Amino acid sequence: MQAAIQSPEQAGSIHFQLDTINTLLHELYPAAYSRHTLEKRRWVLSTFARWATNEGLTLNHLDDAVVNVFLSRLPNAPADRIQLERGVIQRLLRHLRTHGIGLPSRSGACLGASEGLHADFVAYLRDERGLAENSIQVYGPYVLQYLKAQDLGHGQFAANAFDVTTMREHMLTMAGVKSSEVTRLTGVALRAFCRFLFLRGKTPADMSGSIPSVKKWRQSAVPAFITAEQLSVILAAIDRATFSGARDYAILLLLAHLGLRASEVVFLMLEDILWRKGELIIHGKGGMIEHAPLLSEVGEALACYLRHARPGSTSRRVFLRTYAPHVGFTGPAAIGHIVRRAFVRAGFHPASRGAAHLFRHGLATTMIRQGATMPQIAQVLRHRSEDSTAIYAKVAFETLRTVARPWPTTEVSS
Repeated sequence: MQAAIQSPEQAGSIHFQLDTINTLLHELYPAAYSRHTLEKRRWVLSTFARWATNEGLTLNHLDDAVVNVFLSRLPNAPADRIQLERGVIQRLLRHLRTHGIGLPSRSGACLGASEGLHADFVAYLRDERGLAENSIQVYGPYVLQYLKAQDLGHGQFAANAFDVTTMREHMLTMAGVKSSEVTRLTGVALRAFCRFLFLRGKTPADMSGSIPSVKKWRQSAVPAFITAEQLSVILAAIDRATFSGARDYAILLLLAHLGLRASEVVFLMLEDILWRKGELIIHGKGGMIEHAPLLSEVGEALACYLRHARPGSTSRRVFLRTYAPHVGFTGPAAIGHIVRRAFVRAGFHPASRGAAHLFRHGLATTMIRQGATMPQIAQVLRHRSEDSTAIYAKVAFETLRTVARPWPTTEVSS
């Protein structure tokens, strides 16, 4: 690669030549950006280069703080413009760092004591415990909050930071100002943190058993679900002739007919579709690898999407963004957005949260009303706990009526 600045020693003044910008933009071509989008990025890079030159900055001065100063030059700029410019310039910084130019990213050695230990804890959850990214994103922030409360600065923690009494006091403080669910999740996160501290040799014993648990009472209400009639209306409202419609239709069938979780849809890979065997490989919770039957209707929808609607991409994910860059979804929230958009088109407005999970509940409800047993439902939904399946007993209204005892009454004499 022929760059305008070829080494850190040559980074005297920040002067981007045309070939430098073209080289960076060339990296975006495989992502299938439109010509208009590429020209917008060229304009951002040129504007940033002129601004930095006028400020007397060198390439070795460039870091995230400089980006923030550049973006603050237009205080009334629309949020989407700020987001565009930040993304383009951050990509420039990564491009320069790859070639040994610019300041390092604020990570690794630049992290404080709290962030550094938290990063190690997150790596432990991911690499050694095998937790899903969703679970890490839930538990991680509670540990980071606790660590920051114990951080004295200059790389030092309070003397009793890793003492179980301090952790319990932290939980009591949370219970006084936060909901019971936040307190419960804090306890779960701190128990995992205690195990991590013991395994890393930072505590002489595993103190996880001394962190109190908060009872989570299962709601007695009947779980919300989508009926077969509602499902038909929702599917019929999708325009399958469009690229996004073909994709969304296949996604909804996976949710409704196979009971997949949103995260399982997001991380479905091309090689997970075993066409000849008629199976899908599902990457379930806790790193579990499971198999599900590839039903004919689901297989036809997937084949239609892959043949006619899936954009060209080097990504191995089955479902991709319809707009450039054509990559997989960042997380399960994207599936929820697709589901809610389908609900709006069908005029369906559920009151409950967790839109994608309504299809899973609907599948279980249909099965139990057709006479399926709890173990059969647990097998289809890939439950590892009987308690998770037991909630669906509440939807068997007709069966429950046969075992319900009459309400006792007393005769009133006239």
